[in-house]
This record gives sequence, structure tokens and C-alpha cells, in this order.
Amino acid sequence: MAMAAALRREGRRLTQPINALHSSLNSSLISQDQAPHGARSISTQVVRNRMKSVRNIQKITKAMKMVAASKLRAVQTRTENSRGLWQPFTALLGDDPSVDVKKNVVVTISSDKGLCGGINSTSVKISRVLNKLNSGPDKETKYVILGEKAKAQLLRDSKKQIALSLTELQKNPLNYTQVSVLADDILKNVEYDALRIVFNKFHSVVQFLPTVATVLSPEVIEREAESGGKLGELDSYEIEGGETKAEILQNLAEFQFSCVMYNAVLENACSEQGARMSAMDSSSRNAGDMLDRLTLTYNRTRQASITTELIEIISGASALEG
Repeated sequence: MAMAAALRREGRRLTQPINALHSSLNSSLISQDQAPHGARSISTQVVRNRMKSVRNIQKITKAMKMVAASKLRAVQTRTENSRGLWQPFTALLGDDPSVDVKKNVVVTISSDKGLCGGINSTSVKISRVLNKLNSGPDKETKYVILGEKAKAQLLRDSKKQIALSLTELQKNPLNYTQVSVLADDILKNVEYDALRIVFNKFHSVVQFLPTVATVLSPEVIEREAESGGKLGELDSYEIEGGETKAEILQNLAEFQFSCVMYNAVLENACSEQGARMSAMDSSSRNAGDMLDRLTLTYNRTRQASITTELIEIISGASALEG
């Protein structure tokens, strides 16, 4: 009895998909019977619409590539000139990414717009790695985010650690005055021992290098100098005027941060436009390949439709003659 009941249940379970299959076949047959005259050309119309949409997308991607190339030429010269600002600070104060401090601030620089490859995701990944490496029971790590794309990603899992978020930096042409005001706002609103700026350094249109620049606070610089580390050569310089060593270090740290930020923002903007050029070029080529395939499909479908109509005409004429 138990076996018979199991077989009946299994039979009902198998009958359901079979009934569904029959109903779908019947509906398809009904739709074919009720199709209007000339329904054979619907497939070619669909292909034509698809070709039109792909062609429009290709025009947009080509235009975006040209705009990105124009913006890249405008910002590349300023980027190359800005590299001479932070290099003297690196020679004087060093750039030690492995320095161990309690208060770390990760400044993540990204773009406000997408369609530029993976440069924003790369910056966010490096920022998260720096957060993990500098985390501990007696340590504190905060984020300062520049750009909408990094903000959208870091809000998902690090919302409480975001101390400051700024967007629309590239709405106007970037200059040192604008970036120095921005750097001053960051220094006023964030307590830090080390600022770690994450950005993409521009090499070429198809190559950018994720980079981390470290700027230490005046207290940490003085501590490192007194300990005889890499900053020990600071004591060999003579101080002129009435300023003390602490005041000079404070001015140097602030000026270093503004110079590094200016170069980092320009480097990232240059990398963004280069990555957008590459992405739009790849999209245009992919659209061209898709157009070739759609054209081949359209021609084959059209030829098959014409052949079928000729066969019907010939068969009708033969029937009339017979």
C-alpha cells in the first residue's frame, strides 16, 4: 500500500510539468494561428532595431573617447609640471609607508563619474588593505574620500570610519589654490599622525600605477628625527629667523600635504581620462563587431524570407497551371 501511494505521488509530480508543456505548446500554436499577415518579417524588423541601437551606442562611445582625449591633453601638461612640487619634500622628509603610528587617515582619491575602467575599484581595494594593516586595539583609522565612486563603495562597509567626504572636484579646472584650500579643510577637521594618500599615477593612456604617498604630522616627523631614523638629517639644516623648529615642521608638513594632494588629484584625473579613452575605444570596437554579426544575421534572415516567398509563388503558379 505504501509503495502504491508513493507511485501515485510520483505520477502526479511528473504529470504537472507535462501538462505545463502541453499548455505552452497550445498557446504557441494559437499565437501562430492568430498572427497577422506578414509576420514572417518580424524577425528582420527586430534585427534592424537592434542594429540601429548598437549603431547609436557606437556613436556615443566614439564621442566620449574624443572628449576624454581632449581633457587628457589639457590636464597632462599640468600633471607633469606638478611632479616637481612634491619631490623636494620626499628628498627632505622622506616617504615611509611602513611608519607605525596610532592615528591613520587614508585619503582615497577617485572620480565622480564612471565608465573609466577599474581605477576607482583599485583605489578602494588599496584603501581597505591600508585600513586592515594599520588597525589594532590602540590604533584608529579614518577615511577621507574625494570622489563619488569611492564614496559609494566605502559607504557599504565602512560608513562609521568616514570622517570627511568631498565630491565634484573636477567640476572646474583644477589649480593649486583650490587644492590647497581643500587640504586645509582636511587638516582642520581630521586628527592624524600619518596621512596616506591613495591615487593612480599616470604613465600612459593604457597604463596607470596605484600609488600611496605618506605625509607625517609634525610631531611624528620630530620624533623620527630625534630617533635618528631616515629623518635624522633635519638637524643638519640651519634655521634662520625667529621661528622655532616645531613651527617650521608644522609649515613644512602642511605645505607638503598640499603639494602631494595637488599632484595626486592631477595624476588621478589624468589616469581617469586615459582609462576612459581605453574603455570607450574597446566599447566602440565591440559595437563594430556586434554590428558585423547582426548584419550577417539580417542578410541571412532576409535571404531566407525571399527564398520562401519565391517558393510559394512558384508553387502557386504550378498549381494554377496544373
